[in-house]
Amino acid sequence: MSLKPFRLGILATLPSLLIAAPASAHHVMGGRMPATFTEGLLSGLGHPVIGPDHLAFLLAVGVIVGAGGLNLALAAVFVATMAFGVAIHVAGVTLPAVEIIVALSVLLAGILIVRGRALPVAAWATLFAAAGLLHGYAFGESIAGAEATPLDAYLLGLVAVQTVLIMGVAVVVRRMAASLSELMPRLIGAVIIGIGFTVLIGQLVPAA
Repeated sequence: MSLKPFRLGILATLPSLLIAAPASAHHVMGGRMPATFTEGLLSGLGHPVIGPDHLAFLLAVGVIVGAGGLNLALAAVFVATMAFGVAIHVAGVTLPAVEIIVALSVLLAGILIVRGRALPVAAWATLFAAAGLLHGYAFGESIAGAEATPLDAYLLGLVAVQTVLIMGVAVVVRRMAASLSELMPRLIGAVIIGIGFTVLIGQLVPAA
């Protein structure tokens, strides 16, 4: 199988990630609280995509699961703890420096992919669970205080889009594993490192 379509797909993804960078505030509704089921659903579907750090981590999870031949259930660990992270934010629990830690999680995921060394399943599950909690908490920022209907729709959208993205990437990578060189996942990991580093700098260095 030719690698050209795969490489083109990766290259096509990069501009989307770069374009998404100005949307780091992560508000699909332009900063306005979703007030209806439809608004909540659209916000949940779009939120992980407009945040380059969140999108990069979803790509990382898919690559790790697919390239490592891991059980697809590991993706469910991330999604489930992500939903819990949203819930604790909505409940009023305060976690410090979450956006910085989220950026660090992206960096760590990219580094692990570049290293190309297998970790025990328990280690991956722990990483995905911790990252899911933090990413979910960050997602909760734009929905905290919303009514029950848009909140439920927001969670539905978040769960749906992230499950599809992670599973889709994992399945594609797994099916193409025989034709992919060992270098390709590492190149993707390097891109993820770059995104994580850029987002981290944006969090640490105040805008001029």
